[in-house]
Order: sequence, then structure tokens, then C-alpha cells
Amino acid sequence: MEKILYFQCSSGISGDMTLGALLDLGIDKDEFLRELSKLNINDEYEIVITSKKESGIQGTDVNVVLKHNHNHDDHHHHRHLNDIYKIIDSSDISDNAKNIAKDIFMNVAIGEAKVHGTTIDKVHFHEVGATDSIVDIVGCAILIDMIKPDKIYSSVIPLGSGFVKCDHGIMPVPAPATLEILRGMNVKLNSIKGEITTPTGAAILKTLVDEFIDEIDFEIDSVGYGMGKRKLEIPNMLRVIKGIKKKKI
Repeated sequence: MEKILYFQCSSGISGDMTLGALLDLGIDKDEFLRELSKLNINDEYEIVITSKKESGIQGTDVNVVLKHNHNHDDHHHHRHLNDIYKIIDSSDISDNAKNIAKDIFMNVAIGEAKVHGTTIDKVHFHEVGATDSIVDIVGCAILIDMIKPDKIYSSVIPLGSGFVKCDHGIMPVPAPATLEILRGMNVKLNSIKGEITTPTGAAILKTLVDEFIDEIDFEIDSVGYGMGKRKLEIPNMLRVIKGIKKKKI
């Protein structure tokens, strides 16, 4: 028997949606917050976890609120990969969570470096280097370490359409960094307007998922819903299912 997680990404994936969905599986929120506080950047943010309902479905909404003295215009906005690794390595979170978080950041760095024609050491992380994205990624790593699945599966990844505004200006959706991160993975272009799979969400899947598959047999244990922030033409939520899969003999 294998303990599995299945990411059902019908409306894409982002870092905060991943946190919400994993917490919504029934994780002890106080235990999670205690682990997250070991990151030692508590002076930079507050995390707000609430219940939210969309299309009659109740899920968990996670907001990382930056404190006024650490806004997106300060030096924390442009951390490099080594800066982020130092924050992670100097924390007291588990070694497994540290390794997961660093692998996710490495996948982001590889994608960003390719798009911007630089090296992974010289990448300015911009949005992904900001405090809220560090909390999203490290928080995800902590939750995966708490759940300890044997295997992680995902549906094919939808990418959205249109344009998105970022630090570099107006970019087409999916964002170039997202496409680079998702090289070699199963994706689908669709007509949903907006960026529904973010670079952080793409890197989480790239790092964690063992197999992308739309048909899978398993026994359901619990279901979590992570709620998105924007209004889409479809319900904006990430569903993660925890279950048991029988091993083939």
C-alpha cells in the first residue's frame, strides 16, 4: 500500500493555493505555524489562514501579509538563490523540508536564468525572491514533510491565456519562466484568461510530482481545497486528494 497525494489542477496552481489545499487535508495548523516560525524571518510577514467558500465549496485560503517595514520595494525583493539557501539552511526546520524547499527554488532559478540569459547564481528572484514566495515554498516543503506521502501524482497542468503584468513588464501567459520550468512535463494550453499556473506553482509540481496522469485508481482518505485569489470563469481552487494506492503485484 502506498500513501499518495493527487494534485487536481483544474484551475492551475500557485504557492498560496498549494498551502491552502495541503492544510485543508486536516493538518494541524498550529503545528504548521510552529514549524514555519523556525524560518526566522517572522519580522517580515504575518500569515492569515481562513476558510473561504466558492461555488458552494469550502476550502482554505492562505494570505501572506508583508509587514510595512518589509515591502516589495526593499532589498528583500531581490534576493539571490544563495541568499535564500542561507535563510533555509540557518533555520531549524527538518532536513527533509530544507531539501524540498531548496529543490523547488533551484527549479525556479533554472527557469528564470534561461529566460533572462543569465546564470542561476546571478538570477534576481523578484517576485519569487520576495518574502511571500519564500513563505509559500518553504511552507509547502514543511507540509509535504508533515504528510510524508510515498508518491505524488498530478493531473495534466493547465496554463491559461492572455497577458500578465510583472517586474519586467507585460508578458504573455503562460509566463516564459513558467514554460521553462515545465519543460518535459505534461501541460495543456486552454482559453481561461489569466495566469493560472504561476512559476512557483510550476516549480512545486516539477519538484514533487512522480507522475502526471489523469486516470488513477486509489482509495480516498481526505480531500483539501486551496482557494485562489482571482475571480475566473471557473471555480478558482486547487484540489489535493490524500489516499491509499494498492501496489501492483
